[in-house]
Amino acid sequence: MTDTGDVTAPFREAVERAEGLIRAAPFIRGQADLYEGLDYLAGRIRASLQLAFDHDLARPLFINSTHQFSRQGLDNPDAVYFHCYLTEDAEYVVRGRRGSTADLSFQVMADGYSAGGVPASLMAFDDRDLEIAEDGTFEFSIGPLAGAKTLIVREVFNDWDSEERGTLWIERTDMVGVPAPAKPLSRIARQYDVAGRLLTGSVETWLAFPHFFMWKEPVNTLTAPASTPGGLTSQMSSIGHYELADDEAMVVSVPECEDCAYQAIQIGSDWYASTDYETHQTSLTKAQAVSDPDGVMRFVISRQDPGLANWLETLDHRTGPIMLRWQRLAAGVTPGGPTVEVVPFDELPKALPFHSPITPDEYAARIAARQRSVARRMLS
Repeated sequence: MTDTGDVTAPFREAVERAEGLIRAAPFIRGQADLYEGLDYLAGRIRASLQLAFDHDLARPLFINSTHQFSRQGLDNPDAVYFHCYLTEDAEYVVRGRRGSTADLSFQVMADGYSAGGVPASLMAFDDRDLEIAEDGTFEFSIGPLAGAKTLIVREVFNDWDSEERGTLWIERTDMVGVPAPAKPLSRIARQYDVAGRLLTGSVETWLAFPHFFMWKEPVNTLTAPASTPGGLTSQMSSIGHYELADDEAMVVSVPECEDCAYQAIQIGSDWYASTDYETHQTSLTKAQAVSDPDGVMRFVISRQDPGLANWLETLDHRTGPIMLRWQRLAAGVTPGGPTVEVVPFDELPKALPFHSPITPDEYAARIAARQRSVARRMLS
């Protein structure tokens, strides 16, 4: 056998550098934070290999590289993400069948997210701009488009139990029917190198990203709803970060918006990633939450279980990001913004004008429903 050289060396070295970045993160306070970081690193390794080896500029496809086993960028628990690399001088056709999810959006970007900031958004639209046939099928073309590097698709669920995913695929028109050539060693080596750069780049990016927006805000506050940074035209969001002692709780109050297809809240970790939304309640959509008689949804963020339907579990995190999202707002509608109050946990009833108690059995049933819905979406 011919000696092929150490083609995996760049990737192994990148893994070591990425682990060093994880271990040096300034918010690590103990073993639990480090263990979470090392688990987070496994997801970044998985995604970098997938993006480097699964994609082919000549034969593009949608890659699902962000999910419950590969979290990044405060990933939305309600979304299925798809990523595809483009080249600016080619034409592409995207085909699919629209499911029943709350939103399906498309965004062409000039590059990927980086530690330097948000890339330019060249095009952003949702399925309302498409011609959809009676059977739900659609087709549209993209390109050639100067500067185009990536196409990101987000399919978002408001009701995890009832909404169904659609189907989606992409073709590069000048390469349809052209067989792929054998892969030379030089390309395999290049892919390991690319995977390594993607790995360290993603870790650096998501360590830096919260400083652009979230950490600039005072702790235990939320911003007024505004267009989400990055050009996602169909979404408005409110962002913040919490810091709570074990005997404290945060009450986030926000009007239920009837003039949008999707509204939700989530909390995450200092790794700027979602926390376990499958077997814990770390996020809620308006379809999952309880609205009080005055039309306001009141969420309780705390380490301790308050026995309420709208509890968001911190999973023993003392600090972390908060994000509220609204999608497909009616024209001219500005959603009512959230208010925040931090109270001693024992005084929580005084901060809640209404109560929505839930029994342990009812809460277990909620978790079972979340597990089944995530499994049905197959986010892996």
